[in-house]
Amino acid sequence: MAEHESRVLRATLKGGQARIFLCDTTRMAEEARNIHNASNTCTVAMGRMISATAMLGINLKDANEKMTAIINGKGPGGSLCAVASSEGRVKVTIDHPEVEMPLNSRGHFDIGGLLGKDGQLTVIRSYGFGEPYVGQVNLVSGEVAEDFAMYYLESEQTPSLCALGTSVREHVESSGGILIQAMPGCSEEVLSALEVRAELFSSIARLLQDMSLEEILEACFRGLDPEILEIQPLALECDCSQERIEEVILSMGADEIRDIMQKEHHCQVVCHFCRKAYDFNEQELEALIQRASLKER
Repeated sequence: MAEHESRVLRATLKGGQARIFLCDTTRMAEEARNIHNASNTCTVAMGRMISATAMLGINLKDANEKMTAIINGKGPGGSLCAVASSEGRVKVTIDHPEVEMPLNSRGHFDIGGLLGKDGQLTVIRSYGFGEPYVGQVNLVSGEVAEDFAMYYLESEQTPSLCALGTSVREHVESSGGILIQAMPGCSEEVLSALEVRAELFSSIARLLQDMSLEEILEACFRGLDPEILEIQPLALECDCSQERIEEVILSMGADEIRDIMQKEHHCQVVCHFCRKAYDFNEQELEALIQRASLKER
């Protein structure tokens, strides 16, 4: 796995008639697996979600902007959530990372069975100020890629082909994704060429085991004048901090914090994304009670 570099690539075809997003998230998926002590099925789900959200995030320009994607299909794995920043930092969590599923009828990891499909994919774009943009679509399959393709079609009116893949055995062997979007005025010739190549993209995890992002772009889109516009490094990185956790506790209000202090004499908050634990003793809780009381006046 050492040869895998976490990156996302943005390119165009035929002078902008279509755009391509391509990412390798192998290391990130392995890190997520270790952080959450995840089953193989949950690792595949997180790997797919990391890739999909990373490709959303490459369009962010401002340092304060973030893209959050949440799949809640009422499956045994619970909700799956990932957040991407404009700098290529991504974090991911799943409610029940220990859940394992039998392979589906095709012999593949049953991500749809894990996540369920009785729910929605929600995408939130936070600007760092004002109200965020929220797009939501009903789940198609819970397999992640098809659900993101539907999101792009319904919420952004952009016909899209999305393929996501994570290959895992004893460790994550490869993980990544590709998103292809036809732009307004895209010719029938280009659309037909992309349709012919669609089968290639379904095995993106296998392609990433043998080729770099640049090699995949050249091999899959030869004859369509692929032009790389940007390559951005990616990293699995949580932005939690003592200060952020304090704000979470403050939001509970002075009375609830006081109740915790009197009953438990301390408080521990564990970040859902990185599993880091933050401990607060009685003196620290008393200080937070004072701050919360001032806010409530």
